Amino acid sequence: MQWELNSDRPVYLQLIEQIQAGIISGHFNPGDKLPSVRDLAADAAVNPNTMQKALSELERTGLVYANRTSGRFITSDTELIQNLKKQSAKSQIKDFLDRMELLGFTPEESIHLVKKTLNNEL
Repeated sequence: MQWELNSDRPVYLQLIEQIQAGIISGHFNPGDKLPSVRDLAADAAVNPNTMQKALSELERTGLVYANRTSGRFITSDTELIQNLKKQSAKSQIKDFLDRMELLGFTPEESIHLVKKTLNNEL
């Protein structure tokens, strides 16, 4: 997994977002076993306590669960993952429309431009 962390926001929040993105994009499949906290922390170049905090939050949301003897796993609840995927998409679309509005485009004009771009008409 490719980690992209910056200093403008708390690292554990960025870890949560990136692990969630890995789950909804299929990098991690439902039921997959996650690497250990230490391995994930080393891979992301963060303190293991920071990774532990992120994973604990993901457990709280139900995306990840812990089996004391076997480690942590991705939920098998595909409906939960699909709902997260839809929420993420809505957030991305809202951000896009907000940026387009700053450029002077209405939502309808933005959608029209997207359609034209998809059809290679621009």
